[in-house]
Amino acid sequence: MVTDALTTLWHWAPSLALGLLQNIQISVGAIAIGSLLGLLVGGLALSPLAPLRVLARLWVQVFRNAPWLVLLYFTSYVFPFEVHIGGTWLAFPDWLKVTVGLALPASANVAEIFRGAVASIPATQWEAARSLAFSRGQIFRSIILPQCLKRMLPPWMNLYAVVTMGTALASLVGVHDLIDSAQIAANTVNQTHFTVLVYASVLVLFFLYCYPISRLTQRLERRYAF
Repeated sequence: MVTDALTTLWHWAPSLALGLLQNIQISVGAIAIGSLLGLLVGGLALSPLAPLRVLARLWVQVFRNAPWLVLLYFTSYVFPFEVHIGGTWLAFPDWLKVTVGLALPASANVAEIFRGAVASIPATQWEAARSLAFSRGQIFRSIILPQCLKRMLPPWMNLYAVVTMGTALASLVGVHDLIDSAQIAANTVNQTHFTVLVYASVLVLFFLYCYPISRLTQRLERRYAF
């Protein structure tokens, strides 16, 4: 029985691998979009203009505390199936909607990571740079930002691992990912022992992808400890 289940699992392995690639594609896209948005929001949070700071805080509070599944349903139903750009209709697939949905909470977390990194820089560095007639922009670009990037890297990688695990929700809004592939395999074979085996394999695949990221994050935290 076990041998038959393993043989059947091997038969479904290509489908599971393609599903995992879909999860990875979504996670990479979500963290890329979320990082760009997060840095922008984090920059607004440091703005000397109060309305921009309020807007940034609102963005962070809303998307850090919103359930991820709700955001996925929101983006799935709000965005159209096609968008009209330059006289051409372009498809807006479900996986891209999920990517945007996961990018929203990722951006809020990146903004907080960025704000925390900037706040961790001693105020004496700002004061010393001002005494040398550096402008605020020069101080930030030449002195503060290079240090922030090192401090941001470990929590940013940890966030990526969390976003990757969050892609498991994609199947609930119709995306053909690893979970959906496993469900199709389990329903097709319709044997309890195979169902247990295929979902255990899903767990192992996510672990094998996320665990090295976790270990690398720990190494970077020790390397860049301040």
